[in-house]
Amino acid sequence: MRFVVFGTGAIGGAVAAALHLAQKDVIAISRGAQLDAIRSKGLRLRTPLMDEVVKLHAVGAANDIEFGPDDMILLAMKGQDTGEALEDLRAAGVTDQPIFCLQNGVANESKALRLFPNVHGVTVMMPALFTVPGEVVVQSAPKTGLFYIGRYPGGVDDADESLCAALTDAGIAAFPKDNVMATKYGKLLMNLSNIVGAALGHGAPAPGLRETMRAEAEAVLAAAGIDWEDVGMDHPDRKAHMTFTKVPGVENAGTSTTQSFLRKTKRVETDWLNGEIVWLGRMHGVPVPVNAALTRIAARMARDGVAPGSVTMDEIEAKIRTS
Repeated sequence: MRFVVFGTGAIGGAVAAALHLAQKDVIAISRGAQLDAIRSKGLRLRTPLMDEVVKLHAVGAANDIEFGPDDMILLAMKGQDTGEALEDLRAAGVTDQPIFCLQNGVANESKALRLFPNVHGVTVMMPALFTVPGEVVVQSAPKTGLFYIGRYPGGVDDADESLCAALTDAGIAAFPKDNVMATKYGKLLMNLSNIVGAALGHGAPAPGLRETMRAEAEAVLAAAGIDWEDVGMDHPDRKAHMTFTKVPGVENAGTSTTQSFLRKTKRVETDWLNGEIVWLGRMHGVPVPVNAALTRIAARMARDGVAPGSVTMDEIEAKIRTS
């Protein structure tokens, strides 16, 4: 069994490194400065319990890999890059190998299922950072993460059990889940506030904003008849397996959306987080002005290269009034 980790940012990099350290067969697909760093000096994984440089085998494209029937493909790119990645996998000869979506949002699985028959959802709870090429940081202990894994649209099979076992060996608490998408929708509700911290600045006050966004989202999910499971900080699995723990010498850069802005990417995943709620709201006639406004703000920030923390509450409120 080989694990093909497609994307080596915060989550993909941490998972690939952890699997490698657990003596699993891993190959990663990376790009840009991250690929150059991995090839030249390895990938550094820092957690509260370890600081290791992993000599990870990394390639620059899916067609650099000769895929076999025993490969398990782990998608770890942002949602805006999923479509292109799936096309690359199909062109590289992937057919019915299991494809696992280790991504925020809930749209990646349906995209994958259009092209491939063997698709699995993975709900990822892992406070990870990627701001420096060649280094990923995970701020969690005693486990480096908590994952729920199941077949899409539902059920659990041998591939799910195998990935859970491998991740458990790698220090990640991983559990099979019949209705994995319920936990992914629960994680989506948590991720809605990512853009708030990115826009206003990490830790900046946002009176009532996060609560209103979530209320819109819960109303939308109810109207759409979508089940969700609360996977927040009070979930018993979180309490049992992971606690946010700072890594010495590492400053918390904020959420994955904030990190994307810090790396000056031109696109962010807000369209697949808050944008999912906007789409569902429009489909079911539920007003979602706050999520719509913040989706537009995220797009402008990415397009114009706006730094995190450069947006004011007055600007957000003005945008809400016109959404």
